[in-house]
Amino acid sequence: MMLMKKRAAANTRDRKPAKSAGKLFRAVRSRHEMAPKKVLVTGAAGFVGHHLVEQILKTTDWHVTTLDRLDTSGNLNRLVGINVWDIEKHRVRFVYHDLRAEINDSVARHLGGPFDYIIHLAAGSHVDRSIEDPLLFFMDNGIGTVHLLNYARRGGLRLKKNADPQARTPVFEGKFQYFSTDEVFGPAPEGVAFKEWDRNNPNNPYAAAKAAGEMAAISFAATYRMPIFITNCMNIFGERQHPEKFIPLLIKKVLAGDTVHIHANRNKTQAGKRSYIHARNISAASIWLLQNGRLLDGSAMQGKYNIVGEREVDNLTLAKLVAQYVNEYLAAKGKKTRPLKHEMVAFHASRPGHDMRYALDGSYLASEGFNVPVAFDESLRKVVRWTMDHPEWL
Repeated sequence: MMLMKKRAAANTRDRKPAKSAGKLFRAVRSRHEMAPKKVLVTGAAGFVGHHLVEQILKTTDWHVTTLDRLDTSGNLNRLVGINVWDIEKHRVRFVYHDLRAEINDSVARHLGGPFDYIIHLAAGSHVDRSIEDPLLFFMDNGIGTVHLLNYARRGGLRLKKNADPQARTPVFEGKFQYFSTDEVFGPAPEGVAFKEWDRNNPNNPYAAAKAAGEMAAISFAATYRMPIFITNCMNIFGERQHPEKFIPLLIKKVLAGDTVHIHANRNKTQAGKRSYIHARNISAASIWLLQNGRLLDGSAMQGKYNIVGEREVDNLTLAKLVAQYVNEYLAAKGKKTRPLKHEMVAFHASRPGHDMRYALDGSYLASEGFNVPVAFDESLRKVVRWTMDHPEWL
C-alpha cells in the first residue's frame, strides 16, 4: 500500500511542467525509478529460491528472470505451487543454463538484462554429495559464481549514468547478492557465535566451495567496483524442501517406522546443534537488504550479513518435535501414531567433514533495522502439517 501511495505521488509530480533543466532531470529520473525492478534469481527452482520468488511476487512489483539447470534438486513444480502463481506468473521468465559454463552472448540475450538486482542462490548444497564428488561442488559454487560475476560486470548489472571513473564507489546501480552459509566458518565451540568477518574454517568440500564463492564476490567488489553484499544463513527449512534434508527426512522416517540416526559427539552422549530459520524469513531479509543493505567496500567491515534462526536446537530435540507434530497430525486424522526410533551415532565416523555445532551472531543485521520474526515452533508445526498434506514432496 505504501509503495502504491509513493507511486501515485510520483505520478502527480511527473505531470507538472518542469521549470528548469535540473527539475526536468529529476522528473525523468523519477519516472525511471518508478519502473518495476528487473531481478535475476539463480536457482529459483530450488528450495530457497522458489520461496524468494514467492516473496517477491507477494510484496513487490518486480519482474523476475530465473536461471536454472534443473538438476538434483531443481524442480519447476515448486514455482507452480506458489499460491499467487496463477495471478502473478506473467512477471516470471525462465532461462535454462548451467553456470559451470560461461554465460555467452546467446544466453545473455535470452536473459534480457541488464538487471537492477542479481541474487545468486544456485549452488550444490548437500554435504554428503560434496564428499562424494568435491570437484563438482567447486565447479558449481566457485566457478559458477565467477561466471555469474563476470556476466554481471559485463552488462548483466545495470550501469550508473555518468559514473565517475576515478571514484572508488560502485559504477553499477542495483545490487548483487551472494547467498552463502554458516558452514564457511566451521565448527563453533559452545558459547561462541561467529560474526560476519570472523575467519573462515570450512571443514568439508561444500563449505570450502561456498567460501571460494565468497572470496570471488569480495574480490570482484574491490577490483571492479561492483555493488555486492553477502548473506550467511543458518539451517533453513520450509515447504517443498528436498527430501535429503534433515526435516523432511525425519518426517519420512517417522512415517515409515525407520530408525533416525542422530549425529552426536564421539561418545554418543551429546547431539549436534543447529539454528533453524524458515525460508520465508530468509527471503524477507534478502529483499530488505537489497533495498537497504550496505555493500562490500574493501574494508572487511561491511557488506556481509548473518541471517540467524530464532533459537538453537539440538538434533535429537528437533527429531522429537517433528515426531510430535507428525503424530498430532495422524491422531487428528484418526490414524495410528508412530513412535520415534532413533540411534545416536558419532558424527565424524558416520559423516566425515560434518561439524557438531554451527552458530552465527545476528546482532549486526538487527542493528541495521531488520529483525527475524520469532516463530520457530509454530513454523515447524505448519511445515510438518503441509508436508503431510503434500506427500509428493517426500
